[in-house]
Amino acid sequence: MRKTLALFSGLLGIAAFIPLLSVVAQVPTLPPIRIPSSPPQLPPQLPPQLPPPTQGVPLPGGEVQPQPVQPLKLVKLDPNCTRGCTGWDEQLFWSKGKPGDRKALLTSIDYSLRYLNTPRAATVYQNFPVEGITLDRVRKSLVRFRQLVVSAKSPAQLQTAVKREFDFYKSIGNDGNGTVKFTAYYEPVYTASRTRSAQYKYPLYKAPIDLSQWAKPHPTRVQLEGENGLLGDKSPLRGSEMFWFRNRLDAYMIHIQGSAQLRLADGTQTSVGFAGATDYPWTSIGRALIKDGKLDPQNATMPALISHFRRVPEDMNVYLPKWERFVFFKETNGAPATGSIGVPVTAERSIATDKSLMPPGALALVNNAFPFPAPGGGMVRRQVSRFVLDQDTGSAIKGPGRVDYFMGTGEMAGNRAGVTGGNGQLYYLLLK
Repeated sequence: MRKTLALFSGLLGIAAFIPLLSVVAQVPTLPPIRIPSSPPQLPPQLPPQLPPPTQGVPLPGGEVQPQPVQPLKLVKLDPNCTRGCTGWDEQLFWSKGKPGDRKALLTSIDYSLRYLNTPRAATVYQNFPVEGITLDRVRKSLVRFRQLVVSAKSPAQLQTAVKREFDFYKSIGNDGNGTVKFTAYYEPVYTASRTRSAQYKYPLYKAPIDLSQWAKPHPTRVQLEGENGLLGDKSPLRGSEMFWFRNRLDAYMIHIQGSAQLRLADGTQTSVGFAGATDYPWTSIGRALIKDGKLDPQNATMPALISHFRRVPEDMNVYLPKWERFVFFKETNGAPATGSIGVPVTAERSIATDKSLMPPGALALVNNAFPFPAPGGGMVRRQVSRFVLDQDTGSAIKGPGRVDYFMGTGEMAGNRAGVTGGNGQLYYLLLK
């Protein structure tokens, strides 16, 4: 998706409780956008099998021989820690009138199993960089875990069974000690039109047929759409317009998120998904705003960033083009957002990681504090442990210390994604 997707906080003022982290530390994130969080995701193509990270080993004579560093490490959990500890996933069993999301997790598992039964998965796992993780083991682990989820009657019962039957492989994180930076992404919903008008004038483009043959360096964002996003008939993309938007930020945010559901002006609905992009890295416009003194680093939240562009719309012409990467789309006719392994992503049950290091489609467990709607309004952060499936990736999600958590579709998902951050832990679970 973005992920072939990405993040954020709706246009409503969310309590600003994750300042600098939300707009800078995360990477990209904007309103229903994702400016300093994680940007668009790679398309459903074969994840590149890059060599694992290396560390130097001294040799006689002062030379250093690079040695591979395993991104995952087999660990043992405290068997006496139960409630609130790793694997305590109460969201599956919510009560007091609040339904759990067991069905959603089972669906996500089935999507991963579908992927794991493809020739593509066989190719990816043929030379997987982590010792002991094979396609057969990942697949059998999911089948068994599914049986446990179906039969479990409580978080404690599931936690006990999982600790008994599964090995836990912990990500070494970004510091070698398991510290993983979390961000979140979501699928926005926007209003658009199939035809250009005075009201709907900011376009979203389909991928050029010859995109793979474009000479590098690729054209920049400014060269393709102009500083104000209205290059129009002078754009080399003329004739490739798919949909038109009233707000420039809407189109830009879809570039960041990588997909969107669309409500069309004629009353119909459809959706768009990632179809390709120019070859440029992610650039955080939130960081640029802070550097120029236009965003307070102590209150650098999505709402603050959006508010700035509302007050000073001309600044969009200055800052939006700083991200030179340009994303192309295809109409997906209402289909759900899809991850990089080619299966739909599931709200709060799918994550995006660096697929050159982490096992695609595998069962994982995340520990982190996530924002939840508070009874009186605003958000409250709560530490949770969630079973998830690794089904996506993203151009800003690099290394063993990054996880992007899929919040779902719509405004509330965007509000929550926009203020997600912090450091947590990531584990992969495989049958002993």
